[in-house]
Amino acid sequence: MAEAESEVAIEMTVAKAERIRTRRKWLTRLAFVVLAAAICWALWYVLFGRNHVSTDNAYVNAEMAQVTPAISATVLEIKVKDTQHVKRGDVLVLLDTITSRIALAEAEAQLAEARRQFRQTVATTGALAAQVQSRSAEIAGARAQLDGAQADLDKAKIDLGRRETLARSGAVSGEELTDARKSLASARAAVSTARAGVAMAKSNRSSAEGEFTANRALVRGSTEETDPGVLAAKAKVDDARVDMKNTIIRAPVDGVVSQRRVQVGQVVAAGRPVMTIVPISKVYVDANFKERQLERVRIGMPATVTADIYGSSVTYHGKVAGIAGGTGASMSLIPAQNATGNWIKVVQRLPVRIELDPQELAEHPLRVGLSTEVEIDVSGD
Repeated sequence: MAEAESEVAIEMTVAKAERIRTRRKWLTRLAFVVLAAAICWALWYVLFGRNHVSTDNAYVNAEMAQVTPAISATVLEIKVKDTQHVKRGDVLVLLDTITSRIALAEAEAQLAEARRQFRQTVATTGALAAQVQSRSAEIAGARAQLDGAQADLDKAKIDLGRRETLARSGAVSGEELTDARKSLASARAAVSTARAGVAMAKSNRSSAEGEFTANRALVRGSTEETDPGVLAAKAKVDDARVDMKNTIIRAPVDGVVSQRRVQVGQVVAAGRPVMTIVPISKVYVDANFKERQLERVRIGMPATVTADIYGSSVTYHGKVAGIAGGTGASMSLIPAQNATGNWIKVVQRLPVRIELDPQELAEHPLRVGLSTEVEIDVSGD
């Protein structure tokens, strides 16, 4: 019985020793595995990891084009629908042209009136020049009349003097002397009238010269095409033609129609968006990196991007195009207010824009808002 118990004790001791050896062997293997992993991680970090920063907080974005009418009008026809691909210049919406056509006709009529007014002003200038010459001739005629009246006055003075001399000797009757005095008074009145005629003729010429000068100033240095009134009317015609052209709304860029907010029969307002066009061939990625990751990031550094829509099988290559001027929190509608005294520090993220290879985008198109992962190679800093 004692021998059996001794054998059992020996077997238990051997089994326990075997378990200890086995445990040590596995612990040794585990230590080697951990050490190998640590060495591999250290090698990876030294050779690769420390020269790359990455984030999965990244999304596709684009400079989307808002399609807005330049005039207010009724929608007659819509040529596109949401998700439709369009090229720059394609017709999107047709607006009613009645109001624009009326405005154009009115502007053209105003232009014709401005041209007619200019020609009339030129003709009036010529007529006024002739009138000035006519007034000058009237002055010459009035002066001639004044000279004649002055001569009659001189003759009447001589006749009166002669008769007064003869009247002392009784050779001239009193009646003749009275007639001579009347003739002198009439001659003086005629001179006064002639002088008033000269003054009036001069005044008429001054008035004609003023009208001529004022009218000539309206057309001096101008032609029918450079006259300010004609130019203003031309501008109105051009504006009306632009409004007429704007009744056809065209695509400003290549892209995909999104957010169409217009229906046939609707009266659209100038400046109010009716749809959006997303230029999918020019999308980019906004990657939100942690602030500590950006120490070595510089504009122009190469980057690789993978999108969730295609998985890791498709890799886009691009470069850092820019770094935002503020964090997402500081640019939000309600920025964080940390002056309360119980602020808890939160790691901030800064948007970094990544431009992608256009050829790769053409092969595998992306859409705005898709999730991506970005990795930047900072080894060239």
